[in-house]
Amino acid sequence: MIRNAGANLGWPSSARAEEESEKGRTMRFALRSTRAVSVALAISLGALPLVAQQPAGVATTPAQAQAMGADQDQQAAPQLKLSPEKQLQNFEPAIDEEYTLGAGDEISLDFPGRSELSRKYIIGPDGRITLPLAGPLTVANLTRAQAAKAIVDALSADYNNLSVTVNVDKYGSNRVTVLGNVKNPGVFYFDNTPTLLDAVSRGGLQSTPSNKDGLPDRVMIYRGNDQVMEVDLRGLLRSGNAMADVRLRRNDIVFIPSQADQFVTVLGEVKSPGAIPLTPESTLPSVLAQAGGLGEGAGSSPNITIIQKSANTSRVIPWKQLMTPTGIAELRLQPGDVIVVPRTGFYKLTYFMQRLSPVTSLLTIATLAGLP
Repeated sequence: MIRNAGANLGWPSSARAEEESEKGRTMRFALRSTRAVSVALAISLGALPLVAQQPAGVATTPAQAQAMGADQDQQAAPQLKLSPEKQLQNFEPAIDEEYTLGAGDEISLDFPGRSELSRKYIIGPDGRITLPLAGPLTVANLTRAQAAKAIVDALSADYNNLSVTVNVDKYGSNRVTVLGNVKNPGVFYFDNTPTLLDAVSRGGLQSTPSNKDGLPDRVMIYRGNDQVMEVDLRGLLRSGNAMADVRLRRNDIVFIPSQADQFVTVLGEVKSPGAIPLTPESTLPSVLAQAGGLGEGAGSSPNITIIQKSANTSRVIPWKQLMTPTGIAELRLQPGDVIVVPRTGFYKLTYFMQRLSPVTSLLTIATLAGLP
């Protein structure tokens, strides 16, 4: 009875075998899954030291860069630093760069076989000349060959088989302004590509008891409203470096500070960019006011970047913070600081600053101001 009852309460033999087989498959699957997870975890943990030990300066391939994920995409990319001479070469125009016409240039047009068209012109402030029949024509920022083609095209409706030679009789637009500690500050015109030493010599050196030869230790070169270069002129001349006579561009401004001068530089969207004297009472708002205030491109609430070369740091100050009574209480400007007011919107204002010394650096406004 007991045996029969036990037999009736137990699993059938075929069902038991099937259930045990199912358990075995489940345990084997779990074991394989555990092994796979363990291997994957070991690989991932082992890869972390390899990523951490990878030198920061080693560039990755595009496939490796994509595999690193979004987090590593946000990390700063390795940056290559150019040598001081290479940076200076990038700043100056090429030695064989062809001259382009500008406002104030006096030119003469020679039409072979069409003497009635040959005459002299002065390029107006708007960059135009007025041709007979064709009317006003823009020739500024064109080379001689480009201007000749534009002139022939403009007259082609009235004349066939024309050719013209454009000659520059007087370089009225090829000028450089020299300011600061010089005897003769002003605007100087050049018939050839101007150079830094040419500009400094025309301005005239100011000798002092502590600087008998009058040679400046440093010179600032301003180009437009977004570029400035500080040149260690005395150091370059002492070392015999030919880069001391760097080639300049039309409309460059050369500023020669005295040894006692303390100043900051304001660039970007202000009405009068350039060097601003620094006094013990100077504040960021007062310096911006001396630079003429914000320009139209700055918008109503720009983020102002202050580059402090002495500390090799930069800082962004929101405009709204300047409008509060205590917004800049902790900010103190230092001699040599560069203040940049970027253009509003997605337009990236390029700021190129380099110092001809062992601490030469190349910065961009897009990087410093965090523009997209």
